[in-house]
Amino acid sequence: MVFRYFLLSLCLVFINCKNKQPESSVILDVSKVKLSYAKGFEITHHENFSTLTIKSPWPKAEKAYRYALVHKNMIPKITLNKDEFDGIITIPIEKIVVTSTTHIPALELLEIEESLIGFPGTDYISSEKTRFRVDNGSIRELGKNESVNIEVLLEIKPDLVIGFGIDGNNKTFETIKKAGIPIIYNGDWVEHSPLAKAEWIKFFGVLFNKRQKADSIFNTIEKNYLEAKSLALQAKNKPTILSGAMHKDNWYLPNGTSTEADILKDANVDYLWSNTKGSGSLALNFEVVFKQAKHADIWINPSYYTSYKDLESANQHYTTFDAFKNKSIYTFANTTGATGGVLYYELGIARPDIVLKDIIKICHPDLLTDYEPYFYKPLN
Repeated sequence: MVFRYFLLSLCLVFINCKNKQPESSVILDVSKVKLSYAKGFEITHHENFSTLTIKSPWPKAEKAYRYALVHKNMIPKITLNKDEFDGIITIPIEKIVVTSTTHIPALELLEIEESLIGFPGTDYISSEKTRFRVDNGSIRELGKNESVNIEVLLEIKPDLVIGFGIDGNNKTFETIKKAGIPIIYNGDWVEHSPLAKAEWIKFFGVLFNKRQKADSIFNTIEKNYLEAKSLALQAKNKPTILSGAMHKDNWYLPNGTSTEADILKDANVDYLWSNTKGSGSLALNFEVVFKQAKHADIWINPSYYTSYKDLESANQHYTTFDAFKNKSIYTFANTTGATGGVLYYELGIARPDIVLKDIIKICHPDLLTDYEPYFYKPLN
């Protein structure tokens, strides 16, 4: 009996001590957002806030950036240690500045495009919906991404700036942070697969408290992509594919481990450099490309050239390729917005399912009889 009372007393002391423990500023992890493809970021939901970790803001990044995302209703109720985070962000975001056209489709898909109040280089914006807001003055011009107009930025007072960096050495971004405006780097472009890049819509979903909507949108994109990939396997022939064009002394084209090559693989075609590896584009001399691709069935993405006349004027040797002779060259450079921005560079990352269907239609037209390519068009 004495032993039982001893145990009971011990339990009461333990419980009492547990209840009197000081409150921790960081709650234990509750759940992580499922990411099926993306490797560059991570979202973890805690009891009173979420953490957003950017693991790969740029290639070979040595530092991960960790942000606390706190709903505005919880701000007065919790205390976080600022030293544990690279920023504490109040969500949902109401006013935002993004710095790449690839960020705009996520805002439109989530139906939060009206939160965008500034952008560096508005002429590059192609979307009709967002261009309308540029034209009516709702989105301010911020100059160039490398030197954002700080005075205008401070005037419009965004809750957050979404930046991207090549190496983290952006003095303008440092100035913005010192002015009290938080910056989060978006590393969608560093991902190594088309669906991984598209999955970054979940990054915007958590910032705007639109997690379920972001999940639903991505699931639809993934479903469309995988169905198109499965359809391409029915093709009886695999046309040979050449890509790119000369710039000065080099012909630049995607390496075999790039997202562009992934899409060509999923379209069930024979990309002539599919076995190459590396980061960035391949840079080859003309003779090497000509030897390998003179008889290629189809030529896609001939740099910024928009017509056969432009290609011929730039280099007479282009006319010796079979794809030129057979008028089998396709480009996305002719699909532009009102001020000349190329739509592919805006929407292509967010919608790889559309890009894949375009390539399938070009290379296996009998598989998508009623489909009209969205980005890719025959060269003029």
